Amino acid sequence: MTTVPSPAAEEMLHKGGNGQPNVSNDTHSRPAQNAKNDDSSLGISKFYPTCSAGHLRGGHDASRSQPLAGQSPDSLSPSVDTVSPANVGTTENSTEDSNALSRTPSGPPHTILSERAKIATILLASFSAFISPVSGAIYFPAINTLAVDLGVSVSLINLTITTYMIFQGLAPSLIGNFSDELGRRPAFMICLIIYTAACLGLALQTSYPALAVLRCLQSSGSSGTVILALGIVADLVTRAERGKYVGWASLGVTLGPALGPLIGGLLSHFQGWRAIFWFLSIYAAVILLLILTVLPETSRNVVGNGSVPAQWWNKSLIGWLTERKIRKAGVVAQAATLERKRKKVNPVASLLVVLNKEEGTILLMGSLIFGGFYAVLSSLSPILRNSYGLNDLKIGACYIPYGVGSLVSRWTLGRIVDWNFARHAKKLGMEIKKNRQQNLDDFPIERVRLEVALPTIYIGCAVVIIYSWMLEIKAPLPAPLVFLFFIGYTLSGSFSMMNTLVVDLNHKSPATAMAGNNLVRCAVGAGAVAAAVPLINKIGIGWTGTFVAGLWVVTSPLLWVVMKYGTKWRREKRLREEAKEKEEAEKEKGGDPEKQ
Repeated sequence: MTTVPSPAAEEMLHKGGNGQPNVSNDTHSRPAQNAKNDDSSLGISKFYPTCSAGHLRGGHDASRSQPLAGQSPDSLSPSVDTVSPANVGTTENSTEDSNALSRTPSGPPHTILSERAKIATILLASFSAFISPVSGAIYFPAINTLAVDLGVSVSLINLTITTYMIFQGLAPSLIGNFSDELGRRPAFMICLIIYTAACLGLALQTSYPALAVLRCLQSSGSSGTVILALGIVADLVTRAERGKYVGWASLGVTLGPALGPLIGGLLSHFQGWRAIFWFLSIYAAVILLLILTVLPETSRNVVGNGSVPAQWWNKSLIGWLTERKIRKAGVVAQAATLERKRKKVNPVASLLVVLNKEEGTILLMGSLIFGGFYAVLSSLSPILRNSYGLNDLKIGACYIPYGVGSLVSRWTLGRIVDWNFARHAKKLGMEIKKNRQQNLDDFPIERVRLEVALPTIYIGCAVVIIYSWMLEIKAPLPAPLVFLFFIGYTLSGSFSMMNTLVVDLNHKSPATAMAGNNLVRCAVGAGAVAAAVPLINKIGIGWTGTFVAGLWVVTSPLLWVVMKYGTKWRREKRLREEAKEKEEAEKEKGGDPEKQ
């Protein structure tokens, strides 16, 4: 609950720590003649993409940006009313119960960026993440051409897809934790530099060993961009609004599988397969230039809600040009919005996420879904060539329905998830305020996400079976392509919702959590792709699709278990973490004579 300061504290709020008036914070006691300094005349919006100068100052809570005398910075964290676990689930009549369940968020805004700037930042991150899925999908139409030019079998070319996915799982384990602790921008730049160098090498190489090694390097650079984009969403968007913004963040990831095969087919057909890697090199270089120029740092461990300046080396060109003007306008750095004290980069942090009971269960189910449909998808290219006699260009065009279905699911299912969040919040008497993060410790966030994801998964199982048997009997091509659209809609959509849930459960280190997700997903996916061709050759695509869908149905009760026990597991995990933090704080205090 919000604490009412004493008169002495009230006086201190209007003075700095040295007893001098705090002019930049004291928005209520300014004389009328200083009205020219109001938000409307600061012109902040001209050089900084924020809602208003009031937001930059921290609104009505700006005075809490600095601690009072004898007050610890921790006590300045935004105040949020919480729900007693005993009251959750009590939907009885009385007004007292409704008040007990009410959570009214207060304190500084979750981010100082305006809606337009927030979407622009997420879109830039999303199109940076485009390189990861497009690098895999753009490869499919050229598989046969590459095999002929390099004098190897199609199975060996498929092996480069498997190794690509293995490194796609391993590399983000380091970059995710790095970005949570040191910033999103330097992590993006490291990924893009590695990726661009690998693409240049792939465009120039002339042997299969070089192709295999450089594809691993390419994967190491590209894979981190997806988790960084989702990390930026977690930095800027509250959990109550996250569903629709995941649509923006997933735009690049969704367009990759849709446009990749088409672009690859066009380039391979008219310019040869080397043109594919030249295209990717140029695209990555352009994105790197945009990140250097305009992308702001968003990691909440580095800049809080955006009001705390980033390190001098971690500012965009636009940030350098505007920061002085912003500070002259009276902007206050809200240090209380920093998530936590920064720690050293931990390369095994993502593995620890996987070992958690709740996250591990979600990741296992998500990886089975990803591996299964990726195995079915990767087998489409040789089937279209052998059964339907299509060339690289037409094969690439056949992947478009999948991408369109994925894109549509991001907008429709994301909004349904947000609606379901609001429905549960209303049932519990919880007030939702835009751009204010809320305490969801005892909120059934698992139920909110999985009530939408589970039906979508079951529909996807039926669609995969029908699609696989249509390919098996060589039905007219438009028929399986229609069902390919619904595969993209259902499976990509459900997988996106599970990703969002993993980020919700690890909101203080979202990129690290997604790196753990990537690790499990790509390990299972690599095995699935390696097994797909031999399995299809042995039992056919129809029975392969049936086996995959059956596996999903059999393992889906894992998500029902998470939906029932997730809130309890989350509470137990929180208590363990709080006890550990308390123990570490006591050890640190015991080892420091000045603190004793």
